[in-house]
Amino acid sequence: MTAVLTAGTSHPPIAPSRNNFGPEIAGALTSVVGACGVAAGGLGMFGAVRSIHIGWLLPLAGVRLELDPLGGFFMALAGAVAVAVGPYVIGYARRERVGAVSLAVLPAFVAAMLLVPAAGSVTTFVLAWELMAISSVALVLTEHTRPDVRSAALVYAVMTQLGFAAILIGLVVLSAAGHADRFADFGPIPEGVRTAAFGLTVVGFGSKAGLVPLHAWLPRAHPEAPSPVSALMSAAMVNMGVYGICRVDLQLLGPGPRWWGMTLMAVGGVSALYGVVQASVATDLKRLLAYSTTENLGLITLALGASTLFAACGAAGPATIAAAAAMLHLIAHAAFKGLGFLAAGSVLAATGLRDLDRLGGLARRMPYTTVLFGVAALGACGLPLGAGFVSEWLLVQSLIHTAPGHATVLSLTTPLAVGAVALTTGLGVAAMVKAFGIGFLARPRSEEAAGAGEAPVSMLAGMTIAAAACAVARWCGCPACRDRSHPR
Repeated sequence: MTAVLTAGTSHPPIAPSRNNFGPEIAGALTSVVGACGVAAGGLGMFGAVRSIHIGWLLPLAGVRLELDPLGGFFMALAGAVAVAVGPYVIGYARRERVGAVSLAVLPAFVAAMLLVPAAGSVTTFVLAWELMAISSVALVLTEHTRPDVRSAALVYAVMTQLGFAAILIGLVVLSAAGHADRFADFGPIPEGVRTAAFGLTVVGFGSKAGLVPLHAWLPRAHPEAPSPVSALMSAAMVNMGVYGICRVDLQLLGPGPRWWGMTLMAVGGVSALYGVVQASVATDLKRLLAYSTTENLGLITLALGASTLFAACGAAGPATIAAAAAMLHLIAHAAFKGLGFLAAGSVLAATGLRDLDRLGGLARRMPYTTVLFGVAALGACGLPLGAGFVSEWLLVQSLIHTAPGHATVLSLTTPLAVGAVALTTGLGVAAMVKAFGIGFLARPRSEEAAGAGEAPVSMLAGMTIAAAACAVARWCGCPACRDRSHPR
């Protein structure tokens, strides 16, 4: 595939391309497709369930699209990330070598992501999932002439296909037991089939979400992909793994037994701790952000597991709060992680560097990018005024306000979960302080950093949109913060 959007770690910035027509079209299409996703997602969340069946598009089953509140939420979230990435792509691609094929794949990748939560049948879901996977692999291979890129793309392709195989087997077994292809038409599922489908789909969807131990592709593919692609993958695509868990494991197969919730909590807690530890020792800026994705998706999975366990134990109030925390953290993570990768891409385009030890001094040379990255870092810390604070606070509240009489298992699991969230937050602060302090403050530690210049207006516009989303994610939860009434 033709090279585009250089993502090198040690090469100087490449001269701007003379052909700006391709980037402008790609950026505009990406934003338009994203805006359509936001609009359609809003209709799905706040309107009646809408169904479209295109029988001639696929043999036998056809394509069935259905939008309900759950699918609409994830569609709107992915579309919002694409809206911010669109203008950023224009400026970013102008500063790098432009390949028309790779630029054309970008809006197609966004469209494929939007189809996943809109799928109303097993056949349509599998088709949309594979389109999303193939287009993302193609984008990771943008700069395929570099050995590191080819290696990362190979690991990602293998992991994503293994995950797809697990999802496919699980959904086929589920469809056969339910005697239907359309999700809404599934009949009663035998207990043994439910258990098998739960195990297979958690493995497959967990792989896409970057959960431990199936996270190996994420810290490899995200750093080597072009930064706009990294933002889409880390802020939008990984959410589709969470959508799969919500749609299949918690909605179609649920309500599940207690061990389902405990399994999700264990996987989420381990992923959060592992991701934040790796982020705190990483020296590659984009790799640090990639491990932060594993951390935050782990927290989201932990919240979903806690909600499932609380519901199974009869603690309806805490279950609702934990589920709300998971959804709010999805919004916050999409905002601050998309902004973080876009800001890292601005640094990479200006200096050709990702190594924190060779950066520094960017606060004077790239003041706007520095402020915007600071907004992303504050959100990732989970501290007050940051985008991630409200959701993490709600998660802790749901864990510590379960009544002792609900079940003994809650008395054993919730203290461990609170400890995991607290430790994750503390190490997350250390990781982001390191990234901001070493990367942007002090004096430049290389000639490339000393010669850096501010990002162009279009790139700053995309980052500003993401920063505004961080502010919205923070303040939309303030009524919950001010409400001191806890679930009993």
